[in-house]
Amino acid sequence: NHQKSISHVVKGICSWKVMATSYILLLFQSKGSIMVLLVLAALFFVAAVAYSSVGFGGGSTYNALLILTGMDYRLVPAIALSCNILVVSGGVYHLSRAGHLSVNKLIPFIILAVPMAWLGGRMPVSEQVFIGLLGFSLLLAAAQMLTKTNTSAVLNQFTSTRYWLIATPVGALIGLLAGITGIGGGIFLAPVIYFLHMVPARTVAGITSGFILVNSIAGLAGQMMKAGDYSPMQGWIGAWPLFMAVIIGGQIGSRIGAYHLSEIWVKRLTAGLMLYVAVRLIWRWMGMTLL
Repeated sequence: NHQKSISHVVKGICSWKVMATSYILLLFQSKGSIMVLLVLAALFFVAAVAYSSVGFGGGSTYNALLILTGMDYRLVPAIALSCNILVVSGGVYHLSRAGHLSVNKLIPFIILAVPMAWLGGRMPVSEQVFIGLLGFSLLLAAAQMLTKTNTSAVLNQFTSTRYWLIATPVGALIGLLAGITGIGGGIFLAPVIYFLHMVPARTVAGITSGFILVNSIAGLAGQMMKAGDYSPMQGWIGAWPLFMAVIIGGQIGSRIGAYHLSEIWVKRLTAGLMLYVAVRLIWRWMGMTLL
């Protein structure tokens, strides 16, 4: 029996070595894929720095970059939401320490957004609908922010009841849209808060970071439980270099945004990033529609 056990162990080790060798050879045979992954990791790092500096996770840009590589669109939201979680976790920490995250202002937005994000994440949509919905939503949000002038005033006349009546349905709608498109939703929430003059720009960054974090967790859970035969788990695990890139980039960007950026630049960077991503997605959607 002892000899049989040793024989099983030896066979197991040999099998493992064969599998490992085969995997290494496969990597060397697919240098193009490795280069694509390295370039993606570098772009994800830059996006994480830029978005986290204004309180966002960057999910919309991660979606766009992954789609442009030709990745299966069903896998894209799970990777983008995971990157969101990793990026905004640092943002929530730094913005909270700097006094820019108000839990009382955040809760009305997330109370219905979380279940709606989970529901949206479970809803299967076509690639064309996915890209078009994401692109045009971001375009409208960016246009609103660029045409709005005074964003620094705080509306103290918002009573608690009125704030809840506005924030709760807004959060629910954004949560559903975010769950479907595979983003955290902060890029939709920020223009609404700016438009209503609810809080200063730095507090907007704090609220959106918290909103993105809880929404992304709910949306990712929905994506992993998505109806149908397709499961994103295998491809999701293979994206670990992208996750490492956004962790580092998110920490750098959140420190810059929390302590060094002026409020006017927070708004300008936010609107500029949304506009750029929207144009790229709409261009791709038009190509799909006209074909």
